[in-house]
Amino acid sequence: MAASIGLALSLIHLISIPVTNTSVNPARSTGPALFVGVWSVKQLWLFWVAPIVDAVIAGVVWRAFFDSEA
Repeated sequence: MAASIGLALSLIHLISIPVTNTSVNPARSTGPALFVGVWSVKQLWLFWVAPIVDAVIAGVVWRAFFDSEA
């Protein structure tokens, strides 16, 4: 599993960041978005909400499939 996460981050760094200047870190996205303008702030919520929702989903899946006490 760690290898797939590392591979995904490697691909993001090698392809997406040089081409589109993608930000992988929500905290890094916040600073520039505040200075660019209204359109970027309107999209900023997704950089914060998506990781939180993904973490909740991962916790639920872990409890459902891998927790021995469940």
